[in-house]
Amino acid sequence: MTTPDRPSPASPSPAPVARDRVYRSPMALVGGALLLAIVLWLGGDALFNGHGRTPWLALAGMILVVPLVTAFTLRPAVFANEDRLRVRNPFRVITLPWGEIAALRSGYSNEVVARSGAKYQLWAIPVSLRARKKAARRQQRAAADAARGLTPGGRAGGPAAGGPGLGGLALRGQDSGPVRAQTDQIMDDLRDLLERRGEADGTQEEPRVRWAWEVAAPAVAGAVLLAILLAVG
Repeated sequence: MTTPDRPSPASPSPAPVARDRVYRSPMALVGGALLLAIVLWLGGDALFNGHGRTPWLALAGMILVVPLVTAFTLRPAVFANEDRLRVRNPFRVITLPWGEIAALRSGYSNEVVARSGAKYQLWAIPVSLRARKKAARRQQRAAADAARGLTPGGRAGGPAAGGPGLGGLALRGQDSGPVRAQTDQIMDDLRDLLERRGEADGTQEEPRVRWAWEVAAPAVAGAVLLAILLAVG
C-alpha cells in the first residue's frame, strides 16, 4: 500500500537585501560635469584641429585629467544600509560593517573611524562652514523668538498667528530654513544608524579596503605619456 506523496515543506525565502541610502554632493556633481564638458571641448578641439604634437599632447592631457576630475567630483559617494557603510572615495572603496566602526566624527571634514584606529574621510559629505554658520544663526533666532513667545515669522503667538486667518496667511511662504547644516544632518542620521546597528548580529564581518585601479591606472598612463612627450620635445 503506497502512501500519497506529501508536498515538501516550502524552503524559507532568503532574507531581503537591505537597500542602500546613497549620499553624494550635488555641488560636486554639477562642478564635475561642467569641468568634464570644458576639458572634452578644449581637448577635442586640439585633438582634431591641432597640428604637430598638439593632438598627442591633448590626448595625453585628457587621459590624465578626465579620470582625476571624475575621481574627485563624480565618483565620491557614501552607501549606508542596515549591515554596513560603504565609502567610495576618489581612489579607494572602504567597506565597514557597523560593528567595526568606532565613531563618526565631524570637524573641518567628516570622517569615519574604525575600531582598528584607521580613519577614512567621507569625500561625498563635505563640511560647509558657511552652511553651519547660517544654520547656527537660524537656530539662535528661533531660540530668541521662542523665548519672547513669537512664532518663526516674528509675530506674536496665538490663534491668529498660526491659524487660517490673516496671521496664518502672513506667515505662509516664509521659510525659516533648517537649524542644522545639511551635511551635519546626514552625519546625525548615520550616527543614529551606527547606534542602532553597531552591536547587531550580522554586522561583524571584516572591513575591506580596495584601491580604485580603474581610476588610478588611466591617470598614471596619461601622466607617463605626457611626461614622455614633454621630454622628447
